[in-house]
Amino acid sequence: MATLAGSAWARSALHYGVTALAILLFLLALRRSGERAGRLSEKLENMEKANDLQRRMLEAAARRPRDRGELVDRLRGGGF
Repeated sequence: MATLAGSAWARSALHYGVTALAILLFLLALRRSGERAGRLSEKLENMEKANDLQRRMLEAAARRPRDRGELVDRLRGGGF
């Protein structure tokens, strides 16, 4: 057993095994960070849509008639 671990081909196999494991772990981490970036991008897009809708609702609320008299004036003038 001691001669097997000390042989040149065993050390070489161990070296290649560790290298392959490191590459595999790197690729898995890269995939995970890509998925996270995709989720964050989707979240940002949804927030932008929600903010745009809220802004449009606030602008519409700012243009609304303040009382019944103003509403009647708009209806008579064809402002709607």
